[in-house]
Amino acid sequence: MGVIKVPTTFNIDVEFEIPEFYRRFIALLIDRLVLFFYWKIAVEILTSVAESSDWSKNDTWYNLNAVKLLLVLPMFLYHLVLEITMNGQSAGKKIMNIKVVSENGGRPSVSQFLIRWMLRDIWFILLFEMAIYNEQLGNKGEALFLIVFVIAYFITDIVLVVSSKKGQRIGDILAHTILIRTNARTSIEETVFQEVADNYTPAFPQIMQLSDKDINAIKSILGTAKKKGDFQMASAASEKIKAHLKIDSSMSPFDFLEVLLKDYNYLSVK
Repeated sequence: MGVIKVPTTFNIDVEFEIPEFYRRFIALLIDRLVLFFYWKIAVEILTSVAESSDWSKNDTWYNLNAVKLLLVLPMFLYHLVLEITMNGQSAGKKIMNIKVVSENGGRPSVSQFLIRWMLRDIWFILLFEMAIYNEQLGNKGEALFLIVFVIAYFITDIVLVVSSKKGQRIGDILAHTILIRTNARTSIEETVFQEVADNYTPAFPQIMQLSDKDINAIKSILGTAKKKGDFQMASAASEKIKAHLKIDSSMSPFDFLEVLLKDYNYLSVK
């Protein structure tokens, strides 16, 4: 299992563990299993609708195709919707304790998730099916081109994941995202994000001067420093933030960073 250092906006590197290839592969298999069972249910629904339809009506065929499209759509949106709503995880990733993050260690933007999704394997499986269809129509040249293209894409993806330092596939490289290991007991989300009472009083409203990228950096630094017990990392980040925001505080570095994040959580929703 590899470890990479990601520079933050405060010139402090945080470490992330890159998941082994088998973890990614098993996560993919789990997601495929989920989609397989969903498709089995969808086929049953579609068959039931077709059997109960009145085929004497002219619009029955169009209605059936509309139902089919509605049933198929979740399969294509599965990874996109889950990764956006589940903080970079699908069902398979959740089970295998891996998640998608931005290269700066923070939560990817919607556009980054979109780029990853547009280069997912399901689209290339469709291209493969198009190749088979072209073969049946006698368009052997087009079919061969599509098959070679799809095979080359998958081989390139596998080689990149296995050999690159960050374990990135093509979609990750273009989206500037990476997959990292998570730990359910010590995840950054559990140690940083806390319930903030309605009567909470922010200690450092200056935190709102920082960008989302800066907040993500603070999250990552605090999570890494806590996990490793690295007081110097937390202290260095605290001093740089105090200097940047002109804050005078005698809090310990860990407490200071936690209060900053609580302040941000409270102020950002008010």
